[in-house]
Amino acid sequence: MRRAAFAVAAGAMAVSLAACGSAEESGDKSDDSTKSAAKGDNIKVGLLLPENQTARYEKFDKPLIEKKVKELTNDKGEVVYANAKQDATTQSQQVDTMITNKVDVLIVDAVDSKAIANGVKKAKDAGIPVVAYDRLAEGPIDAYTSFDNEEVGRVQGKALLEALGDKAKPSAKIVMMNGAVTDPNAALFKKGALSQLDGKVDIAKSYDTKEWKPENANANMEGAISAIGKDKIVGVYSANDGMAGGIITALKAAGVSPLPPVTGQDAELAGVQRIVSGDQFMSVYKSYPQEADVAAQMAVALAKGEKLDSIAKDSVDSPTTKGVPSVLVPVVSLTKDNINDTVIKDGIYTIDEICTAKFKSACSKVGLN
Repeated sequence: MRRAAFAVAAGAMAVSLAACGSAEESGDKSDDSTKSAAKGDNIKVGLLLPENQTARYEKFDKPLIEKKVKELTNDKGEVVYANAKQDATTQSQQVDTMITNKVDVLIVDAVDSKAIANGVKKAKDAGIPVVAYDRLAEGPIDAYTSFDNEEVGRVQGKALLEALGDKAKPSAKIVMMNGAVTDPNAALFKKGALSQLDGKVDIAKSYDTKEWKPENANANMEGAISAIGKDKIVGVYSANDGMAGGIITALKAAGVSPLPPVTGQDAELAGVQRIVSGDQFMSVYKSYPQEADVAAQMAVALAKGEKLDSIAKDSVDSPTTKGVPSVLVPVVSLTKDNINDTVIKDGIYTIDEICTAKFKSACSKVGLN
C-alpha cells in the first residue's frame, strides 16, 4: 500500500514539475497560435461533465479544475460549466452552446464516447481544441487524461479473490456488475477484472448496467439472486460504489447473511462508510486532484497555443484518433486498512465526515477516531 501511495504522490510531483517547464508554441496553425498568445491568461475553458449521480463530479472534479485554471492564469481564466445529467443528446447541445460562446478550449467527459464524436469535430472545425477527460472520447481530440482503467479492473478482481480466500475456486459462483456499455472505461474495467477472475471463479451472472444507476444494479442483483440462489453467491464484482450500494441493498433485502465481499470504485463517502461498517469489502481510490490538475494544465496550454510535450509523456489511440497525448494516473485499492493513508491523508474526507454517529463504533474498530 505504501508503495502504491508513493507512486501516486510521485506521479503527482512529476506532473507538477513537468508543468513548470517552458511549453513550446505549436507551429501547426501560426494564425491560431498568434491569436492564442495575444489572448494571454484571459482564456475561457468549457467544462462538460457527464452526470451528477456520482458524487465525484460536483464535489471534486468541477471545483478542482476551476481552482487549477485560476491558478494557471493568474485568476484571469474562466471556466464555463455544464453537466449533461447522463443524457448524450443534452451533452451534444452543450457542445454547440460552448462553440457559440467561443470558449478557447473544451474539457469533455463524455456521456457516450461514440455519440460525442460529432461534437468534438464541430469544436475542432471552430478552432477549439478538446481535452478528453476521464473517458476516451472519439473524434479528433487533442489530449486525454484518465486513470489506468484496465488496472482499476485488475485491482478490483485481485481484491475480490483475496477476500474470497479458500472460497476462490472454479465452482464458486460470483455475480459481475459492470458499468454502462456507452462508457469505454466500463469495458476496460471489465477486461482488467476478467484477467484476474477468469478460470478462478464461476461468473454465474454478468450484467452491463444501464447508465451506471444504482437502482438498475439493484434490479440486476435481484434477478441474479433469484436465478442463482441467495446462498450460492460467494462474491460480487461491482464496477463502482454507487452500484455496490444498490447491490448490497438487494442482498440484505433477500436476507443474505453474512454479506459476500462486494467490490467498488471511486471512494465515494457512502462507499467508504460501507467499507468501515463491513458491508462493502473495497473500493478503488483514484486521485481526482491529480487528474483534474493534469486536465487543467492541458486545457490552458492548448488554449494558449502551446504544445503538450512537457505535460504528456505518453500517448493513446482511440478508435478514431491515433497518438493522442495522454497522462494516466495511478490507482490504489482502498480497504478498511488504509483509509487513513488515502482519502483522509489526501484531504478527500475528514474523519468526522466518515465517522458520523451511525459509524462511530465501526470507526473505532478500524482505528478511525
